[in-house]
Amino acid sequence: NLCINAGVNLFDTANVYSTGVSEEILGQALAGLRDKVLISTKATFKMGEGINDFGSSRFHLIRQCEDSLKRLQTDHIDIYHMHGFDANTPVEETLKTLDNLIQSGKVRYIACSNFSGWHLMKSLSVSERYGWSKYIAHQAYYSLLAREFEWELMPLGIDQQVGTIVWSPLSGGLLSGKFKRNQPLPEGSRFAQQGSHGPEVAPDFLYAVVDVLEEIAEETGKSVAQVALNWLLQRPTVHNIIIGARNEEQLKQNLDAVGWNLTTEQVKRLDAVS
Repeated sequence: NLCINAGVNLFDTANVYSTGVSEEILGQALAGLRDKVLISTKATFKMGEGINDFGSSRFHLIRQCEDSLKRLQTDHIDIYHMHGFDANTPVEETLKTLDNLIQSGKVRYIACSNFSGWHLMKSLSVSERYGWSKYIAHQAYYSLLAREFEWELMPLGIDQQVGTIVWSPLSGGLLSGKFKRNQPLPEGSRFAQQGSHGPEVAPDFLYAVVDVLEEIAEETGKSVAQVALNWLLQRPTVHNIIIGARNEEQLKQNLDAVGWNLTTEQVKRLDAVS
């Protein structure tokens, strides 16, 4: 209810998160609220020990879609993501299956996650060739500490009108404001427990970015995390960011990253340092 009251209407999960438990919890949480929200989930990654228990084949996707629908307690998935590119299955087979799932009413839109530029472009081309539904969005890792997204995926998104949903927008918590120069790693933080989800970040680079974030946070009266998220929300093709708050206080802070904008000069300073 806190999210919905704040205007949040998209909830993202995946079949592989805790082997289905995440979908079950989300389904229970959204009981009675289904018509007010969009649900995004994913398939492709390993869901068992069998030879057909992973990938983006027709066999695996149909089974996983049915299983996700049951766990989510719904009759349709609003955005169905391919969690990664399956190089063992013909792109045509994956996209034809997804188009069939849309025609059946079980899926509304399709998207992809962690694709390279050529993975996505080939998929869009195949869909266009056969008149099948296209990927309308892609999830990508992008932050002030990880700007490789801008090399190929951002220009592709602009050209092909594919929206971006950013995962790990604070780089696993490195841009949360808890990491400061000459201070030990905060105990119990996500980074201390799991490390970074993306490429390793050089300490000098991290603290140079954090220094500028702290300056701008002071100027705007916002937190370091809010400034980092607001920068992302102003980037081309970025339509949504996935926040994984661990408690209510973090969630409220993250929600306050919207409703205001950094100035052009502040954005330029963040661009320069990152």
